[in-house]
This record gives sequence, structure tokens and C-alpha cells, in this order.
Amino acid sequence: MLLPIKSSGKLRIQDKSEIVLAGDVGATKTNLALFKSKGNTMVSIAKKEFVSKEYKNITEMIGVFLKEAPVPDYFCFGVAGPVMNGRAKLSNLLWDIDSRQLARHFKIKKVKLINDLEANAYGLAMLNQKDVTSVHSVKNAEKGNVALLSPGTGLGEAGMYWDGEYYHPFATEGGHCDFAPRNEFDFELYNFLKKKFVHVSWERLICGPGIVNIYHFLRDIKKRKEPEWLIKKMKEGDAAAIISQHVDKSAICKETMEHFIRYLAYESANIVLKFKATGGLFIGGGIAPKIISLFKENNFYDSFCQSGRLNYLLEKVPIKIILNEETALLGAAWYGSKNLAL
Repeated sequence: MLLPIKSSGKLRIQDKSEIVLAGDVGATKTNLALFKSKGNTMVSIAKKEFVSKEYKNITEMIGVFLKEAPVPDYFCFGVAGPVMNGRAKLSNLLWDIDSRQLARHFKIKKVKLINDLEANAYGLAMLNQKDVTSVHSVKNAEKGNVALLSPGTGLGEAGMYWDGEYYHPFATEGGHCDFAPRNEFDFELYNFLKKKFVHVSWERLICGPGIVNIYHFLRDIKKRKEPEWLIKKMKEGDAAAIISQHVDKSAICKETMEHFIRYLAYESANIVLKFKATGGLFIGGGIAPKIISLFKENNFYDSFCQSGRLNYLLEKVPIKIILNEETALLGAAWYGSKNLAL
């Protein structure tokens, strides 16, 4: 176990025949998996990845998945959006999810929705050291709260309160807080994005679409050169991935990712200071594990430690990147196993 995380008690699924359907529900993709208990852990017995936009709603997707799988006893989904009173509206996909409606439709005992970053936090209970890599190590790091930040289709943020013995995950919607420009370049970028979106949050910069927003600003406003070969590639696939993969071949891609890393570092410091996360910062999501080399090349840590009088606190915070892309799925399974079968 990477971190000791508190639940409502011991593993609650005592009957090994009982099954949890766990989900990591996102705007781009959704992972569904069935888990059974094995001792004090959970074991996946069926798993499938879906392209979210290809389905009208989560009900249709679950129906497709369960055609080829055993009927579960419980559902627990990590959802990319705020969860209130058992309902969730995805931030970057036109889906509304209602836990009670799902329970009635599938005749399931209990259905639980939690925020996807909260699920990521719970997932740390099922990871080992091989599932993370260090950006900044600290000898004899202090115990304390932990912060999580995950750039993907959007920007998720969560915290973990340390009670002296266990961590207690909690969800936030910090990714939608206002972007804070720090220099003339940032103010120009802010004005460019304000015309397009009106409200400029950190999510407009620190995510896949955010990479593209920075790129378009450099191309359209700063008049950086866009090579013909790059234009063609951008039309063929995921623009953000193409930009991040060609930093050594294109000056505009390199500059785009320099700013992306800088903004990621600034907001990472913000969340650490707000949570007083002396216990560490974990960076998850689908982007960070694919650009690990850029963290060092673009001085992530130097930008992270740019908070004036509180730099001494930031310097004491260990920073890790989560490599296991199924962390939220594992977290939903872990939470479901400990909190639904009561």
C-alpha cells in the first residue's frame, strides 16, 4: 500500500461471490471493470475501455458491458465532475448520472458516485512504489496532508486530510478556479482566452485542450511558425498528444510545452499551499506519465518554488507522478468494496 487511507472499516464484502462494478467515467474515455474481493485486496475479473462520446449515456454503456459479464451486486463510479446528492454532471461531456436511477434500472443493491479525483486518491491505497515516479524527493519528509492534481481532458484536483494515522480523501473543483497571470505573456494569453471562453480557469491551460489553447495563442497571436508537416499531423489525430510528442522537432511545440509545464507547476504550488500538503503532491491523469522527461527539461521544480515567502515550505514537499493509469478505477473498486456492502 502506497498510503494508509481510512475507510468506514475493514473490507466489507465478506461473501466472495459478491461483485463490484467499478468505473472511471471521463469525457474522453470510460473504463469499467468487475472486481471481487481476495483477502484484503480486490481482483479484476472483467474489464473494458469505452470511448465516452460514442454512447448517449452511462446507462447504455453499462448495458453493453454487462451483456458479456456477470451481474454485479454494487456499482461505484469515479465521475469527472461534481457529485451532489447522488447525482453528477460531467464537466466536459453532456451526461447526467443519477445513482438512484441506475440502481432501479439495473436492479442493483447500491450505487455510489464519487468524484474521479477522489477515486484517484482512494486508488493510492492499492498502489505500490513501482506505480509512481519521483519528480522531487525529500529526505525525512514531514507527515501531513496530501494534494492531487490530474491533467487529462480536464483538470482534476483533490486533497487528502491526514489525521495522524490515516488519510481521508476529499473532492474539490479547484481546476475551475481563476487562472492567475504572472507576467506580460500570461496577460496576453489570458486576454486571448477570455475572448474565447469569457471565464478563464486553470483548466483552460492545464489539460489536453489547454495544450492546444496555448499552441493556438502562440500561432495566432505571437505568430510562431507552424510547419506544414505539423499541420498535416494535427489533422490526423490528437492535437495535444502530437504537440507534446514533437518538442524536439518543432519550436512551437517546444514552447507550448514549456508554458504548459510552467502553468502546471504554478497551480501545483497553489494547491499545495491551500491544503498545506506537506505530505506530498501526486500528479496523475493521462498526460503527465507520457511527458516525464519534460518535467526536468522545462524546470518544473524551479517554477513550482516561486511563491515568495513560502518557498521554504514548498521545498519540503515530495512530488510524484502516478504511472498507473487505472488508479481511479482501482480507487472506485476499493471505495465500493469498503463502503457499499454494509
